[in-house]
Amino acid sequence: MAGAERFSVIFGGRNVGHLNVDTNGTHSDIDFDFKNNGRGPTMKESLDVDANGFPTAWTVTGATTFGSKVDERFTLKGKRATWVDSTGPGKATVKEPSIYVPQSGSPWSVGLYARALLKDADGAIPALPGGTLRIEKGAALTIAGKAGPIAATAYEIGGVNTTPDTVLLDASGAMAAYVTPDFIIIREGYEGEEERLRNLAAKWSTDRYVAIQKAVAHDYGKPVRIRNVRLFDPATSALTDPVSVLVNGKEIAAVEPVDSPATPGEVAIDGAGGTLVAGMYEAHGHLGQDDALLNLVAGITTVRDMGNDNAVLDELIHRMDDGIIGGPHVIRSGFLEGKSPFNANNGIVVNSEKEAVDAVRWYAARGYWQVKVYNSMNPEWVPAVVKEAHALGLRVAGHVPAFSTADAMIAAGYDEMTHINQFMLGWVIKPGEDTRTLFRLTALKRLPALDLNSAPVQKTIQSMVDGHKAIDPTLGIHEMLTQNRDGKIAPGATDYFDHMPIGVQRGLKKAMVDLSAPGDVAAYQSAWEKITATVKMLHDRGVFIVPGTDTGGALTYHRELELYTQFAGFTPAEVLKRATFDMAKYSGQDQRLGSIAKGKLADFFLIPGDPTKDIKAIKTIAMVVKDGTFYYPSEVYPKFGIKPFTEAPKVTLPK
Repeated sequence: MAGAERFSVIFGGRNVGHLNVDTNGTHSDIDFDFKNNGRGPTMKESLDVDANGFPTAWTVTGATTFGSKVDERFTLKGKRATWVDSTGPGKATVKEPSIYVPQSGSPWSVGLYARALLKDADGAIPALPGGTLRIEKGAALTIAGKAGPIAATAYEIGGVNTTPDTVLLDASGAMAAYVTPDFIIIREGYEGEEERLRNLAAKWSTDRYVAIQKAVAHDYGKPVRIRNVRLFDPATSALTDPVSVLVNGKEIAAVEPVDSPATPGEVAIDGAGGTLVAGMYEAHGHLGQDDALLNLVAGITTVRDMGNDNAVLDELIHRMDDGIIGGPHVIRSGFLEGKSPFNANNGIVVNSEKEAVDAVRWYAARGYWQVKVYNSMNPEWVPAVVKEAHALGLRVAGHVPAFSTADAMIAAGYDEMTHINQFMLGWVIKPGEDTRTLFRLTALKRLPALDLNSAPVQKTIQSMVDGHKAIDPTLGIHEMLTQNRDGKIAPGATDYFDHMPIGVQRGLKKAMVDLSAPGDVAAYQSAWEKITATVKMLHDRGVFIVPGTDTGGALTYHRELELYTQFAGFTPAEVLKRATFDMAKYSGQDQRLGSIAKGKLADFFLIPGDPTKDIKAIKTIAMVVKDGTFYYPSEVYPKFGIKPFTEAPKVTLPK
């Protein structure tokens, strides 16, 4: 490869950055920079490869999406490979050709892997620091643009992370595009193909998950009797005596004494004295196909989506509801954003109050549950948004728009505040400071000086109490923000770290934000203490805490609930009730969901332990049922390169 390659980064039809590569012989300089929603990576790479295209020297410097500094280096001399990234130094003796996979490299590297893998006889090459890169050939297609059509072929590259990457190579092997269902990186002059390529990426992703669904979803077509289980009863916040639960079709047909005789033709599942818990609610998702099934097998049978591409989400919901792919039920929030240089590109982006009100009407006509206001919305338009939403039966939640405060949004009629940092920032920032950028996160360093008993703090909290408002604090992402450190396993990931593929493990040993300035570590630590104290204060005063993550849910959702028991004053039983029945009632779905009873939907999960004594018990799930379809995580997790946490229960089919 030689010469200059120029790519545009496209989110939602908007050019938000670039990927520039200059190659001279075996050396390449790579410049990767984009900003969407006021944030994004800024990376410079220097890469040398050998005659076969394998990296021999690679440096990556810059900052990640949330500002964490990157200084990564790799060298290969003979058979001696050495590297250093955020996890620390590493080394290996290379016994066979191997490819280093940088922790923070740009997507251009996926094309490099593809070219090397295509030359390999079995399409599999050992990766450094671990794992095995594999390639799968996909569809051939033509990409139209100013420089003429490009005949390209799609390739999936996997083996290091939970999901593969998709790259399009031209006839010479050069990268034409890197594609996902959410965004694309494409050669300059071919940006007009953005929507079509995203749709194709979504189709290819769907094909993958359709195949997984066929392999792991069990629709028995007969009554299923789950014997010898105790139920978590939200009415008592305790476990019942052992019972049998019968499922027929999508519903719970009966809850019977444990020794009730079976009827002819039943499937029998041995619960082995474990606990059945109603499906949980992840209340802050941005759901996509890559995390849909992972949420489900983590016991999350309902996700409240807090902002998405509306058309993409609709298609995803149809596929999940029809059983084409595995995933949870979805409660839709209509994402509403104002046009600005920093705006997000989900949902509907508006330029006026009239457009904002029209957007509310659009969401209401399509059955959305609530509207979510975002950072670049003009705060002066919010009262009109709230008035129209409430008139049409929609709730309103959201961020605090830039240059406004939580007090103003509560007064404007928000039903629910989104993110604890958004709630607290008004106490520590000055009028005119812009929260549409990473400042809305880095300003948390000011929290140590905050007196939580001060009049402004107490005024805001009392207004939440008096107005019967709720808050979705997303405590776990704030733990990541303030507590993750380079070279150390993220505190929230200690219980699942060893189960994850190498690429995920490396990411779990990296700081989320820049901690390089003197005093930053201490400031963020103290900020975390103020954040957790504020959430506890809200809970103690009766403010309804809505459990959500904003980090993809699944295993991070388990940590969210655990944090509520550690810092917010919940008992394990209280937090389990909150995640199940309370959220079903909050969402108006408690007649069909939230507990295990005759006539309700068969949405629940099986664990060996007792979560009323230790909430960590929910991290070991043996079986999940959604709408009467049975999933065994031990069958699902290997499809994502994840080591299962426990075995499936014994299933006996009728003779």
